[in-house]
Amino acid sequence: MSGRLTKEKQRQRAPSKRSLETRARILDAAERVFAQRGFEGASLRDIAAEAGVQVALVSHHGGHKEALFARIIQRRAEPLASLRLEALAARRAQGPLDARAVLRCFVEPYIARAETGGPQWLAYARLVAMVSAEPRWRALAAECFDPTARTFIDVLAGLYPGAPRAAVATGFVYTVAAMLAEITSAWRIGALAGTDRPGGAALEAVLRFCAAGLDATLSGPRGNASAT
Repeated sequence: MSGRLTKEKQRQRAPSKRSLETRARILDAAERVFAQRGFEGASLRDIAAEAGVQVALVSHHGGHKEALFARIIQRRAEPLASLRLEALAARRAQGPLDARAVLRCFVEPYIARAETGGPQWLAYARLVAMVSAEPRWRALAAECFDPTARTFIDVLAGLYPGAPRAAVATGFVYTVAAMLAEITSAWRIGALAGTDRPGGAALEAVLRFCAAGLDATLSGPRGNASAT
């Protein structure tokens, strides 16, 4: 009897389809508003207007503003981390790695979604850039990004055993910055170049640039010395 009652309570507490759809709409709206106005410039009222709901619903589904911002970062960070680690494991199983192969496993999942997943992924890239640039989000970055980042840094450090870890970490952060710049500033590249690049060129451009820079910085005694 008690088991049946427990199951009935769980069904009662499970959010409805409508509630889940409302939550997703609010999170998407918050992602866009934060990306457009920054954390300080955005308000729960702005987000409610963007989502077409009452302010109370934004608070109900997302909490206070800082909690809502954290939830937005977390919801894409977790699946993205899984995709990156799965790509790395699959590539390791194929044979020896080089810097470009390792960076591909990290960069490709994001750029692929930025190119095909709609405007929300572009908005998210702007938010990741904010988190990466502002020390106030140190704890959020440590939770959402650092475990995966350290895994990739470990693998890269193994390819360059003579390089200081700080130099490897620097190269990795530069790669993240280049990836985010590609996603958020493609319009600027096109404006300066006077032409659009063909599909798929973004990924290869980032990998070629970052892998060459990493290798030049970390290879050999001279490169290692200059990276410290």
